[in-house]
Order: sequence, then structure tokens, then C-alpha cells
Amino acid sequence: FGDHIFETPFRVWVILFLELCGYLKAPKPLRYILSVNGFEQIGLFYLGREYDLETSRRLESLLIYDSRDLVTHGVCIGMTGSGKTGLCLCLLEEAAIDRIPALIIDPKGDLGNLLLCFPDLRPEDFRPWVNPEEAERKGMSLDEYATSVAEKWRAGLSDWGMSPDRIRLLRDSVDFAVYTPGSESGRPVSVLSSLKAPDLSWDENSEIIGEQITGTVSALLQMVGLSADPIRSREHILLSAIFQHFWGTGKDLDMPGLILAVQDPPFQKLGVFDTESFYPKKERFELAVALNTLLASPSFASWMKGEPIDIQRFLYTPEGKPRHSIFYIAHLSDSERMFFVTLLLGQALTWVRRQPGTTSLRALLYFDEVFGYIPPVAEPPSKKPLITLLKQARASGFGVLLATQNPVDLDYKALTNAGTWFIGKLQAERDKARVLDGLVSVAEEKGSTLSRQDMDKIISSLEPRVFLLHDVHREGSAVFQTRWAMSYLRGPLTREEIRRLSGTIAQDAPVAELARQAPRPSGASCTAARPVLSPDIPQVFMPGQGSGLNLVPALLALGTVRFSDHRLGINTSLRVGLLVRPDKIGPVIPWNDAERVEVDPASLSRVPPEGVLFAGVPPELSDPKAFSFYSRDFAEYLYREQYLEILHSPILNIYGKPGESEADFRARLDAAARERRDREIDQLRAKYGQRLARLETRLAAEQNELESHKREVEARGREAGLSTAEAVLGGIFGRRRSISSVSRKYRLKEKAEEKLRESYSEITRLTKEIEALKDEIEVEISAIRDRWASTIDQVEKKLIKPKRTDVSVHLVALAWVPADQQAL
Repeated sequence: FGDHIFETPFRVWVILFLELCGYLKAPKPLRYILSVNGFEQIGLFYLGREYDLETSRRLESLLIYDSRDLVTHGVCIGMTGSGKTGLCLCLLEEAAIDRIPALIIDPKGDLGNLLLCFPDLRPEDFRPWVNPEEAERKGMSLDEYATSVAEKWRAGLSDWGMSPDRIRLLRDSVDFAVYTPGSESGRPVSVLSSLKAPDLSWDENSEIIGEQITGTVSALLQMVGLSADPIRSREHILLSAIFQHFWGTGKDLDMPGLILAVQDPPFQKLGVFDTESFYPKKERFELAVALNTLLASPSFASWMKGEPIDIQRFLYTPEGKPRHSIFYIAHLSDSERMFFVTLLLGQALTWVRRQPGTTSLRALLYFDEVFGYIPPVAEPPSKKPLITLLKQARASGFGVLLATQNPVDLDYKALTNAGTWFIGKLQAERDKARVLDGLVSVAEEKGSTLSRQDMDKIISSLEPRVFLLHDVHREGSAVFQTRWAMSYLRGPLTREEIRRLSGTIAQDAPVAELARQAPRPSGASCTAARPVLSPDIPQVFMPGQGSGLNLVPALLALGTVRFSDHRLGINTSLRVGLLVRPDKIGPVIPWNDAERVEVDPASLSRVPPEGVLFAGVPPELSDPKAFSFYSRDFAEYLYREQYLEILHSPILNIYGKPGESEADFRARLDAAARERRDREIDQLRAKYGQRLARLETRLAAEQNELESHKREVEARGREAGLSTAEAVLGGIFGRRRSISSVSRKYRLKEKAEEKLRESYSEITRLTKEIEALKDEIEVEISAIRDRWASTIDQVEKKLIKPKRTDVSVHLVALAWVPADQQAL
């Protein structure tokens, strides 16, 4: 309330009174009262101010939205020009400030504006992005127009109570990245990773993996121009069976492997028919050609480059910082958009399945224009994963926000699964009817009633940038005007502008490490005759070797180290393969400098390939006794030098998992800290809530007494004045009036005035006490925020060493490798 306690809206007092009387059980009204003192609150989004439709006037009451309400998903509906994109950009800005990562699908090109945030608000920051045509229409040069835009943004932010420091907080809170699948204008995305087996157990998640297979196959066939029915199409059934065969056993696929599997399926039957009868080889070849044409197409080459579709990487940087990943798809054709969106949603669903449950908002998916992706009648590939996310993602704290211009183009299940509705200006009557049907249905499911007539009247009266908020977690609806966006709303960006914008952002795409080349044998000739060695010396040939190679000898050592810690729930094994060149072998073998190899002992051959040439074998690899020493030395190396490094958060007492990256671990810490932070803040609000409510009740009572005292002072004043007048007139006309009666009236007036002064004093005291208590709440909330925010930075490493009995040496042998082979 601040200094405006006497201007507090009457409805706020009513809400407080009802809650104190026990009529309102939910804590939301009290959280609203605590939040109106400021918008920089943990877990609360500042979206605007309430709006009076009758007077077309913006009110002082802040519209504060609880981020946890978005766990039950939301829809934003409004025609072109309603301010829908601006509202959603403001919501994404608030999510960024609260360090909530987001996947942002941008079919129109507007959402790259999130990166156009300039803390210094200098004209030169805006100049590269202002519209030259707009400047020309206004009769300004680009410099003049950029200056006017900068001044406009500074004034707009100030009008809504925000400073440039808040823009700086926005930029520092998350990492922004623009991805451009099918193009290298931004960060390219490789679709090959989407063919890899999901990191889920088939036995426990066969249904969800099956849905991902259906979506992936449908999107892939659509890319080659086939609109295939998953039930009746032979193409769809064959490809789905191939995916199920590989993914069911945990094996990855790629496009070349898929094409080969189409020509020669890894199974004999499809249903009760043999594969050849169901789908003859000649016709399968036509499908393989279609897929190969897609793979060979120069335009498809850009789909093979870039970062893999890795949701964890899209949500967090390698250092664990939250990320807002914007997927710019405005340049793609309809089939290409559907292809990518389906793959992305499928991977998102897999990621959600791996997350533990939470009541806090862990991450957010925002789809800017969902038209055509989740229609009410048709079944495009993207519909199934979107509906599944809306139904199941809330348990993992993954919120989905869908935006559309026409609600009639949105499946009814999407509307009824949304707990938050942002409704803007609508023109078509059928759109309004669809929205009203959905609102009434959602209200009935929650056991409440909603006046269709009142809602219709409100929706019909909405103006640009004015929205109706209906939140199932709130009591009643609210009409509000969206705040000023911190990002410069430039409008849709072109691919060239995305390229320029991406050039200003640090890239952290994984770069393949150059392999070291093995030294070639010097001064040694190769012959077709294999050197004769003792049969006690084991010899093997590395897999994948063909004819025409020059082979040189090396020392190959393969072993396994098991790491076990029952207290931490760790039981994992590490396979170690090392290749040592002869020139490195001496009294002490430098195992740490050896070349790492990944090879299955079962894949090693004892028989040499045909047509190869052999180099000579040096003495270090010609002595059978030396191999016993090599084996013991390798076992000692595994015991002494191999360890498992586990990350640990001492404050949260959370341990990392074997193979888990630091980014993934920090992301888990961030989610756990956010959940504990929210729980602690709720406890703090509950702790102070009753005390604050008592003070507010006393203040309300004292204000009532103040009004009573005012009326009493006025009445006593009138009585004293009349008594004095009667005494004066009585003296004139000979009727005397007792002086004591006049004096008594004035004494009563003085007592009433004294009570009035005491009431003013008590109100002042209570007001200061309330303000002090709110300041105390803010200080404690800030302390909680800072304390939990620092937890993800306090990470230590714990080393787990193996026991001697946990070290196994599988093979120490002379390995023949190509002379020009790079390190494996």
C-alpha cells in the first residue's frame, strides 16, 4: 500500500475482510495484497495494471501473476492488433528475470525482439533496428527517428515504474539464443539427433516412445511429400516398425541407416504377413529413393548441420545458466515447419518424462501462433505431442503457453486443459462464442459458476493492449492493461536481421575436437608376409579394416572399472580402452598419454583382412613375458588413476549422477533451489500474514472510529454553537441561560476533539507499523532469494575410487592398426 493506504481500492478491503472471516480459504488474495507493494517479487510476474473499462482508465493496482499458475498451462487469444505478442513478450521477460528457462517457437519472426533490449537506451543502440520506411513516413532521418524511439522507450518504462537497471537484470538473468533450423542465419539445428533412441526405458515408457515414433515418422514422410495415415499407410507402418526395432533395443538411427533398413528390414514379418508380401522390395526401393533424395538434396544439407535437438542444452548453457531458446521458423515451408516442430515437441516430451515432480515452474514452452498445429478436427503430426504435454507436463513443472488469433482453430482439449486465459480483443462472433464456451466449461470443472453474459460484455469492450485474465487459481477475473515491454518491439525480423543479431551473441555450439594423427612408421617397409611371433603373444585386428591397408603394431589394453557407493546409490562401470604406440613403450608405460579407443572385445578379429601389408614388430612387442608385465601394469593403472568424479551440492545435499554433465547437474540444482525457495517464501508469507491481517483489521476499525469521532466533533460543535447563541439571545430578551450549561457543551466538544486526535495518532502509528512489517517481509524475501540463488554456485567435486576387486582387465594384446589411422 505504501503511502497510499487511504486510497486502497475498496475491493481489497473486502477481500481481506472475507479472508479474515474465513470465507476465502485460498492464500492467493493475501499473496496479492502482499505483492501490490512492488513488482520485483520472487515467482511473481509484473504484467501490467488493472483497467476500468467503463472509464477507459488505467488504475494504480498492479496486475501480478503467480508463475506457479502457469504450471497448469495457459492460452493467449486475441485478434491482430490486440497486443497479444506484446503481452506474451512481457511474460517471457518476467520468466527470464525469474531465471525460468524457455523454449520459444516463433513462426512469425516477432520473438527475436527479446534480444533487442538495451539497458543504456542510447539512440545508437536502436538505430540498426529501426524501420527506415517508418522514419521516412515521419519525415525523419534514421538518426532522428532512433533518437525519438529511444526517448519513447525511456518514457514508457518510466511511466510503468521500471528503470534501465531492470533491462540489465533481464539480460544478465538468462542466456538468449536464436536457432534457425534449415538455415545458418542463426544457430543451425541438426535433425539427425532426433533419430537417436530416446533416453527412456522402453518397458516403462513404451506408450510415450510409440507416440514419438508416430510423430517422427509422420513428419518425415510429410517432408518427402507423403501424407500417410499411421494405421493404413504401408510407408508409415514400415518406418514405424524400423524405429521400434532400433529404439526398442536402445539403438540409435540416422538417415543412411534408415534408408538401408527400408531396403533390407531387420525383421521378417509385419503383423502376420512376411515383410516381402506386405511391402515388396521393389516398392520399398521407391520409398528408399524418396528418402535418399531428401538426404541428397542441397537444401536439406542445412538440416544436417548445427547443434543436436537436445532439450537440456536448449534450456541451460553448458555452465548451467538458464536459457531462452528462440526457434525462428518463419523462413520454412509449411511441411518443413511441421517436420521441425514435431521433432522438437517429441524431444520435449521425452525430457519432461525424465524430470522429477515439482509444484514450481521448472521450464516454459511458448508457441507464438499455434494455428494449424493443434486443430480441432485434423490430426497433424504435432497435435499428439502437444496434447500430451498439456495433459502430463504439469506434474514436472513444465508450463505450456499457446497463442492464437482464432480460438475456433484450437482443439477444445487445449482450451479446457489451460488454467490461465489471457483474452484480448476479438472481432468474429464465432471466436467469442468459442472462448465463452471454454470459459464456462473450465469454471464448471472447477465447481464454480461464471456469467456468460458478463463475460461476453467484457470481451466485447476490450481495447488494444487490454486483456481479460481468467485464472482458475484466482478468485474472479481481472481486466488489465499490459505494461511497457523492456525489449524493443521492432516487429518481424528477416533472416538477414537474425544473422546480424546472432552475430552479437556469444556462440557456445559444440566444436568437434581434432583427432591426433598416429605417427607413421619411419624407416620401415611393409610386406604382405605377416611377422612370425610366439603363439603366446595375443594378436588382434581392429574392426572395420578393409583391404589395401598398411598395418602397424601397437599395444592394446582393454579393461573395466566398477564404481560403487551404496550410500549415494551409485553402481556403474567404466570401460577403458588404451592404444600405446611402440615408441612410447618403456620401463614405465605412459598410460595417461595413450590414445583412447572405444571397442568391444567381441568385435576384435583374430584373422587378418585380405590384401593388407604388415610392418615389422619392434622388440617391445616381440617378448611374450612382457605382456604379463603390461597386463599387471595396466591393472595397477586402472586402480590408481581411474576414478569417478561426482558433483555435490553441500547446501542442498544433492549428488550428481554418473555421466551427468555439470550443466545438467546445475539445472537440477536450480529446479530444487527454486522449489525450496518457493516453499520457504510461502511459509514466510503465512508467518507474517496473520500478523499483517491483524494490523490491517485494527487499522480498518480505527478508521471507522475516526469517522465516528469526526461526526461526534461536528455534532458537539453544533451543540456548543447553539448553546452560546441561546445564551446571547436570552441575555438580550431577558431570558437567562446557565453559563454552566454552555461550558459543559464546550467541554464535551473538547473531549470529542481529543478522541479525534488520538484516533489520527493511532492510525499514523498503525500505518507506520504496517509499512515497517512489509519492509521486513521484503528484506526477508530478498534474503531468501539471494540465499537460494547462491546455492547453484556452491558445487564441489567428490571423487569415488574403485576397490582392487572392482578392476577387471579383459585384454592386453598386440593390435594391428592402419599406419595412417587417426586416434580412435
